[in-house]
Amino acid sequence: MNMNKIAAGDSLEIKLEGRLDTSTAPQLEAALKDSLAGVKTLTLDFAKLDYISSAGLRVLLSTQKVMNKQGTMTVRNVNPTVMDVFDVTGFSDFLTIE
Repeated sequence: MNMNKIAAGDSLEIKLEGRLDTSTAPQLEAALKDSLAGVKTLTLDFAKLDYISSAGLRVLLSTQKVMNKQGTMTVRNVNPTVMDVFDVTGFSDFLTIE
């Protein structure tokens, strides 16, 4: 998985490419842990994310809980395969997806 972080003031955008799974979820989790202090607007761009596993969903859930306390989190450009996972697991009910 490739990750590109773009910070501007109290906003952070992270663009993910590849697979968010058991082997790559810790990489995203560490990057978020190091970057979320002071962030009020978090955007995750999934335009080039091909796959998400339960490990990736766990990172999204914990990040959503943090952002509920300090601002907003938006997931955008979700492909149909990943959207199906969000729908089946109920993540589409509480994530803000554009």
